[in-house]
Amino acid sequence: MKFKSPASTIAAIKLLTKRSRIVFLAVVFLCITVFPNFLHAQPRQTVADSLQKFILTPQAPKTPRINGPRVFGVRPGSPFLYTIPASGQRPMTFDVQNLPGGLVLDNKTGQITGVLHKKGDYTVTLYAKNALGKAGRKFKIIAGDLIALTPPMGWNSWNVWGISVDDKKTRAAADELVSSGLINYGWNYVVVDGGWTVVPGSNDPLLNGDAYDAQGKINANHKFPDMNRLTKYIHDKGLKFGLHTSPGPITCSPLGFTSLYGHEREGAQRFFDWGVDYIKYDWCSYTHIAKDNSLAELKKPFVLMRKILDSIKRDIVFSINPGLQGRKNQPWTWGKEVGANMWRTTGDITDTWVSMSRIGFSQQYANYAQPGHWNDPDMLLVGYLGWGPEVRYTRLTADEQYTHMSLWSLLSAPLFIGCDLNRLDAFTYSLITNTEVLDVDQDPLGKQASLVSTDGDLLVYSKPLEDGAIAVGLFNKGLKKAKVTARWSDLKISEKQVVHDLWRQKDLGSFADAFSADVAPHGVVLVKIKPVAKR
Repeated sequence: MKFKSPASTIAAIKLLTKRSRIVFLAVVFLCITVFPNFLHAQPRQTVADSLQKFILTPQAPKTPRINGPRVFGVRPGSPFLYTIPASGQRPMTFDVQNLPGGLVLDNKTGQITGVLHKKGDYTVTLYAKNALGKAGRKFKIIAGDLIALTPPMGWNSWNVWGISVDDKKTRAAADELVSSGLINYGWNYVVVDGGWTVVPGSNDPLLNGDAYDAQGKINANHKFPDMNRLTKYIHDKGLKFGLHTSPGPITCSPLGFTSLYGHEREGAQRFFDWGVDYIKYDWCSYTHIAKDNSLAELKKPFVLMRKILDSIKRDIVFSINPGLQGRKNQPWTWGKEVGANMWRTTGDITDTWVSMSRIGFSQQYANYAQPGHWNDPDMLLVGYLGWGPEVRYTRLTADEQYTHMSLWSLLSAPLFIGCDLNRLDAFTYSLITNTEVLDVDQDPLGKQASLVSTDGDLLVYSKPLEDGAIAVGLFNKGLKKAKVTARWSDLKISEKQVVHDLWRQKDLGSFADAFSADVAPHGVVLVKIKPVAKR
């Protein structure tokens, strides 16, 4: 049967029997809701290729350029690993001036390793050199009680592989972070989300086995035959390794992957043994353990794990997700208190404008973000995603992706890409390697942007920066192109200001009282504003 128009389609449906109509409509419903990939089936790279014309980021120079954060925190006595993020033509050699005792540099890889035993602030100068030139930049190492002095950046397996993640896919992601050059822009964490532990009693030979060893330490399933070797593989590349787990008996998956309840101390020791640098501690099944929904009971498992982590001589970023009930109790007000380096402020994000914009524009918690402690609005939805074995291109348009990346950077959010790095396209690469945009997220001052003005669907966000400038986002949530204005009175500034386009990396001119720009539907213009006198 051939349907030529909506009217003829409806007429044809009416001719079907009642039972056939039910089956037909059920199939349509499944295609739209349960199997959205069905509607997005397109030749490989078709969507990605069409987005290349929207690339705004200038091509990086072949001369050396040092990128990434300008400050790094480490606890005295913990292993130190920092890879100097420098873009430019390879081969490249590295040097560090005034490197403190206890640390050593590999001048071929740019990896700084060792141990600092005493507290202190150390200002060093990083250098990168290739056949075309040499670059240098000041860099502060702070040996103290805090880590994650800028929002962590890296790759997380969940949004592309879901529970199908395994050793091979994890190694491939690490390989691609290096070979693609993303490591040269500060993308340095490789995080395995759910799906790495044992499912007791499972019929799947890759998942079954003993949940814990004889000492009570949690075991990995057979998809990860040797976590020690996997971690070493990642560390040898100058990257860091993370794992997802839960204070409950099992993680969030209905398959029942084992977690840490009753084995918290042994689990942390296991992470130390493996060399884990980051744990994502997800509430999940702890709902069945908690006595009630009181705030004290919500904090309890996180306080316990923080105490255990403090006793370990290894810096492990502590990322928490307190679950639905926890988020109702505003974790941004108590995340720092329980010792979290970052806390989820929202439910899981999906690659739609409704989900991304609702989450992003609801993040009004600037007073709680600071170096070492960050609001986490969930991961970036760019590139090829899938949440399982099959992947497809993100459903966000180019303008929506610019809004996504701009807003998350203004919010000082942890930046985790969750795409298939083996299919990293030119547009996505340009989106996540714009050094001026990333500098907004990684600014050492650690201030989160605040909403300073609204006019219907038109919003202006402002974020103070360490150098005295202001990063400003002009957003259009509407469906039509519109002029958005950032007024100096709203930004609490005066005098003539130079406005610099961060995506295009060019000055737009000097302005006396305000700056206006035409902004695409669901789009953004992201600028840096600084007094003319300070240029």
